[in-house]
Amino acid sequence: MSAPEILLGVTGGIAAYKTADLASKLVQAGYGITVVMTDSATRFVGPATFEALSGRHVYTSLFPAHDHFLGEHIELARRAQLMVVAPATANYLAKVSQGLADDLLSTLALTITCPLLLAPAMNTEMWNKPAVQRNIKQLQADNVHLVGPGSGWLSCGQIGPGRMAEPAEIQSRIQELLPIKG
Repeated sequence: MSAPEILLGVTGGIAAYKTADLASKLVQAGYGITVVMTDSATRFVGPATFEALSGRHVYTSLFPAHDHFLGEHIELARRAQLMVVAPATANYLAKVSQGLADDLLSTLALTITCPLLLAPAMNTEMWNKPAVQRNIKQLQADNVHLVGPGSGWLSCGQIGPGRMAEPAEIQSRIQELLPIKG
């Protein structure tokens, strides 16, 4: 039996370091992981980290097609049984809630037919903005799954909501949405 396939998106937030831990835990649990990173994400954690953890190429660009002649946004989407984005920044939440597609990760959100799970992470002031809360409501109305954010110490030195859910919490939610059989 083949491993359940997860597209793991990483956006540009300091919480990206936690996503490396999540990727490792998912591979150890028996999931197949393909990582897609935004350009901003590569400034926090390098693609080589995720390649080592997943044993697969990491995708960072809509063009050119590396492995998929129909385009990564088509073939990666077709293979995925679940798409998870952690951290999901305010920028990414806005793109997905409005159907914008200007990079590989936002384009994948429009081409997947599998469930989408987002783990928001941002500064408390950002999280509390009416625009972000409107985007969250729109995502929920569109049947996008959310995990977190939690409340706690943030990299900006504040304590409050906006902290990305811990890898174990995200993994638990993944196992609910895409259980490993057997």
